[in-house]
Amino acid sequence: MVYALTWIPFFTALTLLFVPENRPNRLKGLALLGAGLPFIICLILFFSFDRAAGGYQFRSSLPWIPSLGISYSVGLDGISLTLCLLHALVSFAGAFMSCRTSDRTKPYLFFYLILTGAIYGVFSCLDLFFLYLFYETTLIPLYPMIAVWGSRNKEYGAMKLTLFITAGAVMALFGIIMLYHTAQLQSFDLIALTEKLRSTPLNKNFQVWLAPFILIGFGVIASLWPVHSWSPIGYAAAPTSVSMLHAGVLKKMGPYLILRIAVALLPQGVQHWSHVLAVLSGIGILYAGYAAVRQTDLKFMIGFSSVSHMGYILLGIAAMTPVSLAGAVSLMFSHGVMAAATFAVIGFFYEQTHKRGVLDFGGMGKKVPFLATCFIMASFASLGLPGFSNFVAELMIFVGSWRSFPVIVGLAVFGILITALYLLRTVQHVCYGPLRGSWTELKDASGFFQKFPLVLLLGALMIFGFWPRGLLSLIQPAVASSLGVVP
Repeated sequence: MVYALTWIPFFTALTLLFVPENRPNRLKGLALLGAGLPFIICLILFFSFDRAAGGYQFRSSLPWIPSLGISYSVGLDGISLTLCLLHALVSFAGAFMSCRTSDRTKPYLFFYLILTGAIYGVFSCLDLFFLYLFYETTLIPLYPMIAVWGSRNKEYGAMKLTLFITAGAVMALFGIIMLYHTAQLQSFDLIALTEKLRSTPLNKNFQVWLAPFILIGFGVIASLWPVHSWSPIGYAAAPTSVSMLHAGVLKKMGPYLILRIAVALLPQGVQHWSHVLAVLSGIGILYAGYAAVRQTDLKFMIGFSSVSHMGYILLGIAAMTPVSLAGAVSLMFSHGVMAAATFAVIGFFYEQTHKRGVLDFGGMGKKVPFLATCFIMASFASLGLPGFSNFVAELMIFVGSWRSFPVIVGLAVFGILITALYLLRTVQHVCYGPLRGSWTELKDASGFFQKFPLVLLLGALMIFGFWPRGLLSLIQPAVASSLGVVP
């Protein structure tokens, strides 16, 4: 069943190639099916997961190159299942937004499904070779989707994104190859490597030398300061559904892979560099927050806001405590859903007006009440207000990181005030005040297909905001296992 998460979108994408371009309804129906079936499977896996047993479940393996120890192995623990659920929510909601594309719909939906399947591959693979393969595969559809269907500065944004992520991926690849040879297990199997290196840890000096390759290599896609500059321009240039996947899910691959590889296999190396990682995270929180205050473009503002929030996740990882890591994984989910919802609302505005400046709008609360309400709810979630799952996640990061980095935690809390400044100001400009005369024909979201994506995303934030145990019962045992402690 876990294999299906990746291959249903892939096979659906191939099926699209045989559907004529002049049958848009059939193309869109297939795209919704390709994203919807994995969503249903993720829900089944979420409710079927044995929380008492923990560990990796739903495991399967197919030998590929036995002489090199490479197998196409899949399985899910609490961390990977949480992120698969995040991807299921965002990709299914994004599929509805993708179906609104009228320019070359067929190739756009093809690339969207390839990107969707590749991300599932990253979160479900237990073999480092295939995990890295799917990680690199995400760039194949991402570049043309931004360069062809994007908006202003789309070629520049697509090129900068690709170059930065590729450079980081090459750096991480060197670390993985060194890890493979040094472990002397002749296997890329993640579980076997974890068991081997837990019983016989690598030399501490070697871990200290190797850890930065993983931390920086995968830190690039996580928008680690100062290698973050590709991210806001990538958000701003991307079409709506790609912005949703980019901010909501793609960026979470970085912290996920740092947890899977660096924290689990090189714990002493990560511990050595933890203060550096924490300082960089703190700078990213404040710097990106200040940059967001200065933005007048809605997508750039949310882009810098996302960079700032990723700093909280990386701070939780730097502390390396069970509470902080559980908070970091929970915030990956919460921020991903929130960011996707925010970009979806901005997408509705942009499609009708081709404007996205903060001062271009006003009085949207009266003109488009449903969209305005969703925008306000997403902003409140970003602020970490109680009732949304972001609140619990950020609280756990602060509590779990306090003993290790009290000063940086204090600065991170101050970062919430910066977030409040730009978000509340934006809500005031966009949703309240006089209605701009040029947008008198602006239409609100109506009908199931337009409202469902936002209801799905914001509903998930509120469900796990009032029922945080639903996620934490998955995450906490998996985090404890990654740290090698008894949950």
